[in-house]
Amino acid sequence: MKNFWVDLPKPFTVLAPLDGVTDVVFRQIVTELGKPDVLFTEFTSCDGLQSVGSEKVAQNLKFYPNEQPIVAQIWGANPENFYKTAKLIKELGFVGVDINMGCPARAVIEHGVCSALINNPRLAGDIIQATKDGADGLPVSVKTRIGFGKESIEDWIGFLLRQKIATLTVHLRTVEELSKVPAHWELMPQIMTLRNALAPETLIIGNGDIVSLQEVQEKFDLYGCDGFMIGRGIFANPWVFNPSKKEATREDRIETFVKHIDLYGKTWGAERNFAPLKKFCKTYINNFEGAARCREKLMEAETLEELRNGVADLNDMVEA
Repeated sequence: MKNFWVDLPKPFTVLAPLDGVTDVVFRQIVTELGKPDVLFTEFTSCDGLQSVGSEKVAQNLKFYPNEQPIVAQIWGANPENFYKTAKLIKELGFVGVDINMGCPARAVIEHGVCSALINNPRLAGDIIQATKDGADGLPVSVKTRIGFGKESIEDWIGFLLRQKIATLTVHLRTVEELSKVPAHWELMPQIMTLRNALAPETLIIGNGDIVSLQEVQEKFDLYGCDGFMIGRGIFANPWVFNPSKKEATREDRIETFVKHIDLYGKTWGAERNFAPLKKFCKTYINNFEGAARCREKLMEAETLEELRNGVADLNDMVEA
């Protein structure tokens, strides 16, 4: 099977997998506003997919053809479940499988998964091999951080490069740093040198503090990463991947939020609580006079319909 990563332009852009954010609904909105070169699903539990409650977990793997190329990101602790999940991902039509070895949430670390694997390279290696076996030619990639308590470029990043994966995304902070310090882009030259020596065929995606396409180009010129992943920057500007959208108006923001709410209701119906939509209030309702007051009002909504009507009425509220 062809490795789609090698045909992407340089530098290519990627929307980061964000739990509870980058579901199929938000990806549809981003696809319309300004699509990155590659989309990722929310990170999805292999162990959950292979359990009794798999139907609910499998909602994370819902996608539409216009999202291609789209990669499924998975996490867990059991190599056999990675094997089975990779087989499923290929059957579903994804173009790649990504393994989460970077999430710093305490709840997952306590179970020895995601970024905890930085301290357990033997299990990390078994998981990568099992995923490759299950993916049966589908490109396998990894997203990780530069270390756990301290940076570990030679040992940890070097270990991953030796696994001959298709792509390695490096969030340039340690696990313990979370997002409390600036990303360590000064370490990228060392990572690129190591990649060139150990696995020149593995593509490197840089991640951390990128908020614009201009920054992508600047960092590409400086460091030569193959691709760049934007995560929190999508919250500040959902149009971040659109090179022709210079400034979103208040009307743009309100109209898009209404569309997002409507699509959420159409997609999930009563299956999901509407409350997660409230986290998008700050994404859309900002950068105009009275935005903070509007957000406070919207946070009082107790139903999906109340939230939608509140957003739809914002222009009148602001102008009053």
